[in-house]
Amino acid sequence: MIARTQCQGFGDWEVTMNQKHRREFESLAEAAERTGLSTKTIRRRIASGVLAAYRSGPRVLRVDPDDVDQMMVRLPTMSAGPESMGAPRPSR
Repeated sequence: MIARTQCQGFGDWEVTMNQKHRREFESLAEAAERTGLSTKTIRRRIASGVLAAYRSGPRVLRVDPDDVDQMMVRLPTMSAGPESMGAPRPSR
């Protein structure tokens, strides 16, 4: 993929630069280490279709770190209210 960026030059000159974006991949072991999951869990996510994987040859599997990060979903937490400070809850 080539992204074109236009920059202002001197006077009325306009400079166009080509930037090629190289996609980064990581091994299943690297993804597992980075996220704290096991490689077996990473493989299960690939098999279930939750995580996309890319094959290079018969044995090499790679994942996109951005896809792995998107797989990790933040759970909502309660805000730090009076209950978290040890104050008694109001009765209902």
